[in-house]
Amino acid sequence: MEKKQELYAGKAKSVFATDNEDFVILSFRDDTSAFDGERIEQLSRKGEVNNKFNAFIMEYLAKAGIPTHFEKLLNGTESLVKNMNMIPVECVVRNVASGSLVRRLGVEDGMELSPPIFEFFLKNDALHDPMVNEFHIETFGWASADSVIKMKELTFKVNAELKKLFADAGLILVDYKLEFGLFKGDVILGDEFSPDGCRLWDAETREKLDKDRFRQGLGGVIEAYEEVARRIGVPL
Repeated sequence: MEKKQELYAGKAKSVFATDNEDFVILSFRDDTSAFDGERIEQLSRKGEVNNKFNAFIMEYLAKAGIPTHFEKLLNGTESLVKNMNMIPVECVVRNVASGSLVRRLGVEDGMELSPPIFEFFLKNDALHDPMVNEFHIETFGWASADSVIKMKELTFKVNAELKKLFADAGLILVDYKLEFGLFKGDVILGDEFSPDGCRLWDAETREKLDKDRFRQGLGGVIEAYEEVARRIGVPL
């Protein structure tokens, strides 16, 4: 499949057209950002690690019956994915209190959350991704009521599958974000699932093995990503 012009460049990934309008190429770069893009650095190997990590997770979820945009790995840093109309809303599930939830509500960091907390956030860096609800989404036309129901349903299915995958590898899936889009009228999982968009802690030591290492200046960011990948069986 022929790679054509760049359609979009985000903070860490680029999207390229192909000669088939149903598919695009998702290119993972080494760029690493935090705080709505205020801090950006290049971390060697990051693009390749996240590309392969995402491919593994998307294939794992597809086997569990969760529809995704992923088609196949093309090379170390690129994947072929379905060309979707993305819904500008992030779905966040929190299994353990950390990050912004602790800052907003003053709850204890590391507190287990039962049942898990589900939140919607508008994807808008200029507004710092504000939290929204179903009424905002439907009123402003970001997604239909049926799509909202489907996004929530799929997000909790992902939670059930991935909590077990990571737990079996001695890891805690603290929280994560998902993005969805429409492909031929169906809501399917898009974007990526990697340590860039979730929190993962070692189950025994609670060592952070995710992007918080970059946010908090802990170092060893890519080494932590690779450790998670090794534990769950991602071929790097």
